[in-house]
Amino acid sequence: MSFLCLFLGDITQKGYEKKRAKLLAPYVPQTQGVDPALQKESRPQMPAPSAAPASASSSSSSSKFHRARSGGARDERYRSEAVQAALAKHKEQKMALPMPTKRRSTFVQSPADACTPPAARFSFCFHTDTSSASEDEGSLRRQAALSAALHQSLQNAESWINRSVQGSSTSSSASSTLSHGEGKGTSGSLADVFANTRIESFSVPPDVTATTSTPSARPAAIDLPPSGIVKGMHKGSNRSSLMDTADVPQPDPNQPKPEGRQMTPVKGEPLGVVCNWPPALEAALQRWGTTQAKCPCLTALDVTGKPVYTLTYGKLWSRSLKLAYTLLNKLGTKNEPVLKPGDRVALVYPNNDPVMFMVAFYGCLLAEVIPVPIEVPLTRKDAGGQQIGFLLGSCGIALALTTEVCLKGLPKTQNGEIVQFKGWPRLKWVVTDSKYLSKSPKDWQPNISAAGTEPAYIEYKTSKEGSVMGVTVSRVAMLAHCQALSQACNYSEAEMMGTALLAIDSFTFLFPGETIVNVLDFKKDAGLWHGILTNVMNKLHTISVPYSVMKTCPLSWVQRVHAHKGSVSSCDAFLSLFQSHGLKPEAICPCATSPEAMTVAIRRPGVPGAPLPGRAILSMNGLSFGVIRVNTEDKNSALTVQDVGHVMPGGMMCIVKPDGPPQLCKTDEIGEICVSSRAGGMMYYGLAGVTKNTFEVIPVNSSGSPVGEVPFVRSGLLGFVGPGSLVFVVGKMDGLLTVSGRRHNADDIVATGLAVESIKTVYRGRIAVFSVSVFYDERIVVVAEQRPDASEEDSFQWMSRVLQAIDSIHQVGVYCLALVPANTLPKTPLGGIHISQTKQHFLEGSLHPCNILMCPHTCVTNLPKPRQKQPGVGPASVMVGNLVAGKRIAQASGRDLGQIEDNDLVKKHQFLTEVLQWRAQATPDHPLFLLLNAKGTTVCTATCLQLHKKAERIASVLCDKGHLNAGDNVVLLYPPGIELITAFYGCLYSGCVPVTVRPPHAQSLVATLPTVRMIVEVSKAACILTTQTLMRLLKSREAAGAVDVKTWPTIIDTDDLPRKRLAQIYKPPTPEMLAYLDFSVSTTGMLTGVKMSHAAVSGLCRAIKLQCELYSSRQIAICLDPYCGLGFVLWCLCSVYSGHQSILIPPMELESNLFLWLSTVSQYKIRDTFCSYSVMELCTKGLGNQVEMLKARGINLSCVRTCVVVAEERPRVALTHSFSKLFKDIGLSPRAVSTTFGSRVNVAICLQGTSGPDPTTVYVDLKSLRHDRVRLVERGAPQSLLLSESGKILPGVKVVIVNPETKGPLGDSHLGEIWVNSPHTASGYYTIYDNETLQADHFNTRLSFGDAAQTLWARTGYLGFVRRTELTAASGGGQERHDALYVVGALDETLELRGLRYHPIDIETSVSRTHRSIAECAVFTWTNLLVVVVELCGCEQEALDLVPLVTNVVLEEHYLIVGVVVVVDPGVIPINSRGEKQRMHLRDSFLADQLDPIYVAYNM
Repeated sequence: MSFLCLFLGDITQKGYEKKRAKLLAPYVPQTQGVDPALQKESRPQMPAPSAAPASASSSSSSSKFHRARSGGARDERYRSEAVQAALAKHKEQKMALPMPTKRRSTFVQSPADACTPPAARFSFCFHTDTSSASEDEGSLRRQAALSAALHQSLQNAESWINRSVQGSSTSSSASSTLSHGEGKGTSGSLADVFANTRIESFSVPPDVTATTSTPSARPAAIDLPPSGIVKGMHKGSNRSSLMDTADVPQPDPNQPKPEGRQMTPVKGEPLGVVCNWPPALEAALQRWGTTQAKCPCLTALDVTGKPVYTLTYGKLWSRSLKLAYTLLNKLGTKNEPVLKPGDRVALVYPNNDPVMFMVAFYGCLLAEVIPVPIEVPLTRKDAGGQQIGFLLGSCGIALALTTEVCLKGLPKTQNGEIVQFKGWPRLKWVVTDSKYLSKSPKDWQPNISAAGTEPAYIEYKTSKEGSVMGVTVSRVAMLAHCQALSQACNYSEAEMMGTALLAIDSFTFLFPGETIVNVLDFKKDAGLWHGILTNVMNKLHTISVPYSVMKTCPLSWVQRVHAHKGSVSSCDAFLSLFQSHGLKPEAICPCATSPEAMTVAIRRPGVPGAPLPGRAILSMNGLSFGVIRVNTEDKNSALTVQDVGHVMPGGMMCIVKPDGPPQLCKTDEIGEICVSSRAGGMMYYGLAGVTKNTFEVIPVNSSGSPVGEVPFVRSGLLGFVGPGSLVFVVGKMDGLLTVSGRRHNADDIVATGLAVESIKTVYRGRIAVFSVSVFYDERIVVVAEQRPDASEEDSFQWMSRVLQAIDSIHQVGVYCLALVPANTLPKTPLGGIHISQTKQHFLEGSLHPCNILMCPHTCVTNLPKPRQKQPGVGPASVMVGNLVAGKRIAQASGRDLGQIEDNDLVKKHQFLTEVLQWRAQATPDHPLFLLLNAKGTTVCTATCLQLHKKAERIASVLCDKGHLNAGDNVVLLYPPGIELITAFYGCLYSGCVPVTVRPPHAQSLVATLPTVRMIVEVSKAACILTTQTLMRLLKSREAAGAVDVKTWPTIIDTDDLPRKRLAQIYKPPTPEMLAYLDFSVSTTGMLTGVKMSHAAVSGLCRAIKLQCELYSSRQIAICLDPYCGLGFVLWCLCSVYSGHQSILIPPMELESNLFLWLSTVSQYKIRDTFCSYSVMELCTKGLGNQVEMLKARGINLSCVRTCVVVAEERPRVALTHSFSKLFKDIGLSPRAVSTTFGSRVNVAICLQGTSGPDPTTVYVDLKSLRHDRVRLVERGAPQSLLLSESGKILPGVKVVIVNPETKGPLGDSHLGEIWVNSPHTASGYYTIYDNETLQADHFNTRLSFGDAAQTLWARTGYLGFVRRTELTAASGGGQERHDALYVVGALDETLELRGLRYHPIDIETSVSRTHRSIAECAVFTWTNLLVVVVELCGCEQEALDLVPLVTNVVLEEHYLIVGVVVVVDPGVIPINSRGEKQRMHLRDSFLADQLDPIYVAYNM
């Protein structure tokens, strides 16, 4: 929107004051509901309600009053008074928002913060602001009615936080007073009349205008008093409400609806027919250039404001002629000219060189080529530069005109060539300085035809999304627009008047006459139309003031205006400042413009005694619903707007709905202004589809029928037509933020933000407001540049005050408020903030904020209701329901052991010790184990006989040295290797019970030794077998710092064993006797030991042998930790039972040689290999880009038949797929990779066999999964999760899916706990205090219904489901029915949030892919809040970028609001040897404040 302004007389300031006071006196007492103490604006001599005395003289206070009234685009004082009065009521309350935590190393942190644990830190920080906003000069003189209304505007702070906590985005009381400026004469009474009229009674639309002599528009600044913002909860309060109360918002029953009749298009006055108007603009130039050659056309000022050069009409004509001739005849050859008429040319001229630009522009017009003015590119990565390049490319531009100086300043390559700007086509640069131009022959004349519909020039326009489009203006439209402006502004008639153009806050001011002073951008919009085009038509003199001068010396252009008898302004601030110097209020002439419709409306220059401008006092609430309502009850939610005059001469205007088809609005409805006129743009160049929707709009009525046949152009401006056909503009389509069906204006929100004591904290004019789409609605984001000297506390206080002010004034919540360091936001060419680029940086996570506050609980009000658990349905009913629905009970089993034929080995030998003795006799030299080091060389081997003999010697040592009895527990503390295996069999030979324990890490004894100590104590070990090195470590001084080394049991080293034979090898009396103890720490941090009997060991080894077809001639490679679970079984037991050779690769050796495992598999031509997820991830990340090197080393994996990942978790499908894909080039079959599944109660339930069908995958619906239901969906379906089968169920194993609460069996379509029954299930937990109930519940439990056989089941603690598939066997046989078991996750780890069951891995997967710098993440809950911990692998600058990204993705994909985001260094999230995250350890560290986080953000 623009302003035009005229100087028409004088009135002294004192005279104005007297007149004003006299006129206002009768109306002051009539103000209703006003606290007398707040009526000070009408009576300046009254004391202010603050401590500051208002004893200034009436003249001084009135001069301040003028400053306070500054209106224009946004009146800063009024907005500041609005918020100030709103908060004054709660002056005594303190700040109460949780302050984010930053690491001391990165950010300034107060000593108190440094040692406050998170729990305490979460309690709200209190801040006291000592500055009294009431001392502000503007606040001493508020408008009486306005102040009273505002006094009650902002709600009680306690209710505000409560509302924000409950997720409400609406406020019960609005609080913006945007009206400003008192009226003279009848204006005050009129305003009161309108303010107290109930509009519901109108059958016709209300007249919302009043007549006033003080034009005012939107206000824009606020100073908050030191009132409290938010009353928070104390440190101990439960935050469940944050998660539980979010609900789907109901439509507001009081929502205003339009009631007027359908509007009819409004016409402007006819375009006058003047005989001397030229047939084309070029003809006007020719006329003045040849007849008035010495008349000044354009004067350029330098940066100091002094004239540098004056271009006369003669010079403009001659130089344009030379350029036109050069362009057409001198750039190419005669037969192949570079430019032809109709080609497009880029004009690249700096903002301080209007003379060269004007010559180039008219040179192009004379040459009939189409100029496309663009900004000078400063760097290769200018904000929006790529989009400008797209415009140049789509226009087919190959030539750019510029000046010599500008060309030298363009960025160059090392060769001195101009760099190739990102996204730009290759350009030929032509310098247009006079010395490089060829003079045209006397007989050469340009072709100047009458103006037609052919394009004249293209003006670029940046859309809300950042794309750049070229608005094409035809020659006839350019001419008609100049004629319309000339008529509207009286250009041709005003003989001795000056004209000035200025824009402040996007408002333009102009004085018609012989001289124009232009402070606008002369390359586009009003600056181009008035200062370059219309001035030539009317032979005016333009004085061009560079924008940089406005920054350094704002008065320079005023001095120019004074010298040329004219002036221009932007807002009421200018009026009040210069009224005493002769500026008349009626001189300000606002106009509304847009690139597409050009000048939409303009207020005609006022003459004394003419009707005064219109003013509308509108309800902000009504505006947000697109309805015009007089502000009736709540004066603090008023918005005062003034008209922008009438429709342009020769034009017609209508208002259509902003969304959907172009339906005509009702008379009391806000819509998009559309204009039909010859003087408007014709199309977006090269974009036919968008052009049709913008430039060829046929309005329709409510039934959808077209109204007339005249096409209209959408202007992109929002507004309405008031009484007397006055046009009112309330905003731009590009600045529209539609949140929950209500429309808000970005400029208004910027104004509110600036009004909150912003001077100390942020830079004015460097605030970006935009909306992002998150969770089915738009969310408002505010980004501002923080001053370098602003303290952490000042910034946080300002941010929290802004949140409250916006919530209260606009009744909308801010989703995210971010402060970035100074000069880091992308800028537009004139120094403003590039909104779309800022938004892109925000969404990409490259904004790098230094402070951030997320408020999802306030904004997100459309979450589904929390699930209410229904009264439990009995297991019998569930089973009957499943049968009726035709669903089978979810159960599955492996092959029946009784039907499998194998040799007599099992029948002969019940115990593993007997098998080893038999092998030592039958095949003494058969190698069982082979251990490799990091170099891949064999460091140790063990044949059947060697293993047997070594075991005997260890057994004798245990008897002699340890004095142990049968049944005593012995801890085995060895690195992965063959010593561990011999020690294990030595224990069995002596009748002792071995307990394998991971040795402590020498470099981190404090972290690892306590676990060893705990297992030693819990297992009641009588002895520790280990190596000499580890024995010294256990007794070292460093160990003494971690544990009490004096309380270790007997420690025996097995490095030098005496050659003594064991008298008798122990044979257990029954197979149910205890064979070994298996201790493991679960992911939830629980240390559990399970008892494995000899019968279970034999059963397990037999099941694995049958499933994997293991026999003596086979070799398998194992790269696993051998301390618990299936890893221990494969490392120590299976080779002895089956007789195959195991090649042992300690996983820690891969850290120094990544190739070790794969090269071993290739070298030994291994068919079956076992590894962990840690090993697979190490190879995927470390060798992913080295496949060619693997080929060069001759590594080939085509021999591999099965590559099995041993795990106790949901299969990591993404990792296994990546591994298969990466290494398929070196022969790995995609069918080879599979996983196992085991748990504490049964270490091997599933294991992919060699002959069974391939593992299957399914896609399930995540939403259903949260309700414990399984719904299969297609690949690519939204909210789908890919799950893979966990290998085939082992022989002899039966599983059933059970409801963990009712213990009743479930159907196929339900998620439930996996229960298992098999010969190799563990006997029970090994604990100091035997808890029989827990033992019975976990190991010997029965279904509550439907199991006639009363089978004893063991509970795995994992959730999963069974699905029956018809698959072809791998052997190529016929169809085979196959029950696939799918593991979803551990029951202990699930998160119960909003009544639903979430699996951490799903949330973590979403978070991990949001930003390239997230190395790892983990989630857990804390007092009903979801806490997300992310490891940052990038620079610490990126830490705060992650906060909104994490919040967005969890909300979008999981319908959860993140409570706390913690950003930490890589490696902080604890991960165990199996590659599983230890989330409970992490939670404990967080609560104990041991994470040393980079940043902790509390989302409110």
